[in-house]
Amino acid sequence: MKNVHDITKEFEKMLSDYTGAPYVVCVDNASNALFACLMYNNVKGKTIRIPSRTYPSVPCEIKLAGANVYFVKTEGKTLKGEYQLSPTNIWDSALRFTTDMYRAGQMQCISFTGAYKHFKLSKGGAILLDNEDAYNWLKRFRNSGRNECSYHDDHFDMIGRNCYMMPEVATRGILLMNQFYNQDGSKKQNPDLELPYPDLSRFSIYTQ
Repeated sequence: MKNVHDITKEFEKMLSDYTGAPYVVCVDNASNALFACLMYNNVKGKTIRIPSRTYPSVPCEIKLAGANVYFVKTEGKTLKGEYQLSPTNIWDSALRFTTDMYRAGQMQCISFTGAYKHFKLSKGGAILLDNEDAYNWLKRFRNSGRNECSYHDDHFDMIGRNCYMMPEVATRGILLMNQFYNQDGSKKQNPDLELPYPDLSRFSIYTQ
């Protein structure tokens, strides 16, 4: 019988095969994916540059990780595809999900939450990466710093967050993954999404 970790690993392997990322870490939403990556990169005290038009949780996660936000003026009123949280190797890829999308050396945070996403799982996110040390750290961070064993048997030496992907969400992902493949087994390409977002640079709460 599969345990909850095996179910998540199976879904992560499917995402790895489709996106081209050597490693995938599933979490409960893309905002927590960004936060986990920011914590791994130890951005406290640094300044992170992001578009002025983006989802409001992005500057929140930057601030919660102890960094400062600098908004880069966005042309137009929409955001399309993915963008880098400069100067880190972290990407907000919530509006991109397509075949072989992984960028070597990067940490791309994808989203399965919301009615507009290509992969509609109601809730969920994942981190695409190729750093094995980061992969192992992020797996523990998403599960309150725990190893993949009973907490009665674990040795606690890491502070983490409770933001793992629920196994029923991973199961739904496994069942729906075929929609991204053609009948001949080839991968389908998905266009980048483009959505309107407010100009967050107008709100001082993010830059105080």
